Amino acid sequence: MHSSTRRGLILALCLSLPAAAIAQSDTAVIEKRNQVREMARDALSSLFEINPSARTVIEHAAGFGVFSTFGVKFLFAGGTTGKGLVVNNRTHRETFMRMVGAQAGLGFGAKSDRLVFVFETQAALRNFVDQGWEFGAQANVAAALADQGAMMSGALAVSPGVYVYQITSSGLAAQLTVSGTKYFRDDEMY
Repeated sequence: MHSSTRRGLILALCLSLPAAAIAQSDTAVIEKRNQVREMARDALSSLFEINPSARTVIEHAAGFGVFSTFGVKFLFAGGTTGKGLVVNNRTHRETFMRMVGAQAGLGFGAKSDRLVFVFETQAALRNFVDQGWEFGAQANVAAALADQGAMMSGALAVSPGVYVYQITSSGLAAQLTVSGTKYFRDDEMY
C-alpha cells in the first residue's frame, strides 16, 4: 500500500472514531431519558390510581415534575439520590433533573420513593428548573392541605405555588422528609 493511501486510511479511521463515540453517547443519553420517562409514567399511573383527583390538578397546573429517589441510612449518616424530569404543560418542554440529599440522625435501612411536584404558576416552575431548588434545615413538611379542598388532597405544600405528592410502597405519605435535599438540572442528559 502506498504511504499516501495508508495516511488517508488512517486519517479516515481517526475521523470516524469520534463520530462513532458521539453516536454511541447519543444513544446512551436517549436510553437514559427514556428510562426516566418510563419511571415518570409509572409514578403518575400509581398516583392517579391512589388519588384520581391528582390527574386534574396536574393537567391544570403550569407544570409538574416526577422524581424517583433512593436513600440509604447507616447509623448517623445517610444520603439520597434520584433522577427525574419536569414538564412545562404549556410548552410540553421536558427538563431532566437530579436530586441529592443528606440525612442526619440515627437510623439504618434503605428506602425508595417517587415524588410528584405540582407547579401552580409558570414562575414557580421556572424557578425550580432554572435555579434548581434546595430544601434547607427544615426536617419535615407535614399535614395534608385540608384548607385547599379535595383538589389538593394528599399533596403537601413545600413552597408558594409548589405542592408534592410522595408515593411510597404503602401509598401516599402524610409527611415528606426533605431536609438537606437539592434539585438541579442533569447536564449529563443533554
